[in-house]
Amino acid sequence: MKSTLLSTRNPSTAPVSAARVASFREPVYECRETDHGLRLTVYVPGVEASGVDIEGNGSDLTVTARKPHPVRVNFEALNLEGVQRDYLLRLRLGNSFDFGAMAAEITRGVLTVNLPKRARAALARVA
Repeated sequence: MKSTLLSTRNPSTAPVSAARVASFREPVYECRETDHGLRLTVYVPGVEASGVDIEGNGSDLTVTARKPHPVRVNFEALNLEGVQRDYLLRLRLGNSFDFGAMAAEITRGVLTVNLPKRARAALARVA
């Protein structure tokens, strides 16, 4: 089984346009809270590690997963438009998670994001 660790980056302040959102679809995902943090499993078939971008901004987590789009010569697409769209997932998680210590990996189209909880002292400063 091949798995690839991903690097995550902190937020960009650029707003997402309505046209950009229309070209994406929301992936199927599972979100489980543990004693130490949050485990997010996102199903993004056809996506490689180089096509994944994870951003933490305030209390929001944004996962963008892009599929490789090969150019097909002499090919006429009939109903593939929805299948070829990329994935965009936005979740509001609150301020109790440490986005800077986030870790992610992708294996066979299953993206797993581990997001640890912040220390209690850090939570007191935020409030």
